[in-house]
Amino acid sequence: MHILHPEQILTYRGPSDGRSDRLMNVKGMYRKKRLIQADMSGPCQFTAAVPPGFAIKAVELKDYSDLLYDFRNLFFYSSGIEMHTRILKIKNMLITKDAVKMKFSGAGTVGLLTEGAVYEAELHPSEPLYVDAGSLVAYPENARLELTVYGNTLASQRMNYHWKMTGSGTVLYHAGQQTSRLQQEMEQDGLLKRILREVIPFGGVIIK
Repeated sequence: MHILHPEQILTYRGPSDGRSDRLMNVKGMYRKKRLIQADMSGPCQFTAAVPPGFAIKAVELKDYSDLLYDFRNLFFYSSGIEMHTRILKIKNMLITKDAVKMKFSGAGTVGLLTEGAVYEAELHPSEPLYVDAGSLVAYPENARLELTVYGNTLASQRMNYHWKMTGSGTVLYHAGQQTSRLQQEMEQDGLLKRILREVIPFGGVIIK
């Protein structure tokens, strides 16, 4: 197993030579903003710490998996899996401030580090699924994506950009940003501020 955040390991049970740290490749250094990854071999157990509100989701990969992942969400992947780079379209790069996605080949397990729980939704060839752009974790390589908003004028003005997605396969998304936003509003915001955020065009962006 390859751990991309080895500094988060709190406890380890296994042979002392079962862990071997090494330099990441260049794309890993760029995406993770770190230099070292840990490779675990042989039977062992370990405990890793994650930030409050985050969770690790284990995804079982099959040989035919075509999901594209954000490298920032990757916490570990098992041996026998190979990582491949996919370059995004220029328009998507400018909007998401992201240039590449990662695709895996082979069978094994990928561990995703996300804010909150991870959910799955099936795509349809013609009926679009709208997914909050900041919540998308993984999607099929051949899915058709269009960045947009939906609903009436008030709805479209106060929401984040969404990916309008059609195709086949499964989409993974997490709920952390929306959950933390709701919690903050419930604990801190007064009634007047919430009303102004709802009523004023783009109030959710202007009023913090």
